[in-house]
Amino acid sequence: MKRILTLFITGLSLLCACAQQADKDVQTVREYLHSVKGITAPDELIVKAALALLHTPYVAQTLEGNQEEQLVVNLQELDCMTLVETCLALSRAAQCPHPDDDAFRSQLKTIRYRAGILNGYTSRLHYTTDWITDNVALGIIEDMTRALGGKPFRTQVGFMSSHPERYPALKDHPQDTEVMKGIEQIINQRTDYFYIPKDEIRDKQALIKSGDIIGFTTRLSGLDIAHVAIAYHHENRLSFIHASTKYMKVVINPESLVDYCEAIKTHTGIVVLRPRTVSP
Repeated sequence: MKRILTLFITGLSLLCACAQQADKDVQTVREYLHSVKGITAPDELIVKAALALLHTPYVAQTLEGNQEEQLVVNLQELDCMTLVETCLALSRAAQCPHPDDDAFRSQLKTIRYRAGILNGYTSRLHYTTDWITDNVALGIIEDMTRALGGKPFRTQVGFMSSHPERYPALKDHPQDTEVMKGIEQIINQRTDYFYIPKDEIRDKQALIKSGDIIGFTTRLSGLDIAHVAIAYHHENRLSFIHASTKYMKVVINPESLVDYCEAIKTHTGIVVLRPRTVSP
């Protein structure tokens, strides 16, 4: 009886904690939407969203661990990708006819899942190049990399299907691992990706706008893009806002974009993605 009571109390505490986090998330969304009333420029909106989330703790894998795939909304803990998705969804919700929490959640789902449809774990856009392809097709972002003088970038992803044990949703579901392998093959067949090599970023940086989404391409085996951030011209130089594993929170990076990329040997360059205006 005592054990049952303990489990009940523990479960109740978890439910209360989840409810409190959800309330905080709704409040954060409402405060942001109120603060940007009258602003319509996507670049300004996404920067304001990123600045509003400064100092939010970095926590990895907040989208994992559910028995069934669901839309996870968590503005109290962010990693690099959920920060970018959250800021993009906030900026787009602000442009909707009825900017509210429902608009934010709808935009987040559209951004995060293939064709905007949540249909299990493999419908989530796990690889950033796949995320780019889908969000370009939906008119959410524009891939500016080629127009800025980017060079062809061929992906050879395969990390997820090669290491299913690292993903709770894959390790016990071999059928989903096979689905991911098929998705990886499709990604690897695409020939329309471009990147700006790291030694050319300095010459191109004046063309990058605050609010652009930056993806750092990588030489790590089986991966395409290792980190994402939001470009930010700050203190007379181009830097970026990101969820940092070094500082374990969302920060304005103290190094410039050029210096940061040059210092990390596994980074090969960047892609530049520009948020688009929400269609009426």
